[in-house]
Amino acid sequence: MSTREKGTLVLIIFVLCGLVIGGLIGELTAGISWLSWLGYGQQFGLSSPITLDLGVVQLTLGLMFKINVSSIVGIIIAVFIYRRF
Repeated sequence: MSTREKGTLVLIIFVLCGLVIGGLIGELTAGISWLSWLGYGQQFGLSSPITLDLGVVQLTLGLMFKINVSSIVGIIIAVFIYRRF
């Protein structure tokens, strides 16, 4: 694995961590009146899973994204931290 591939992998991990931590903060602050704006967002994706039945194997696929303001802030902070190090 080259240095560039390692850097890309680390960036992806940082962005995913920022997304998850930001989403968690958005969910936790949704009930607080003056921080409720952090939980504002949208969700998109497959509303019901798709099932592929091949007789021997049955695959169920589903994907849903839920993005809120704090997730976006988390991604920005993660990229900033990545660039600093």
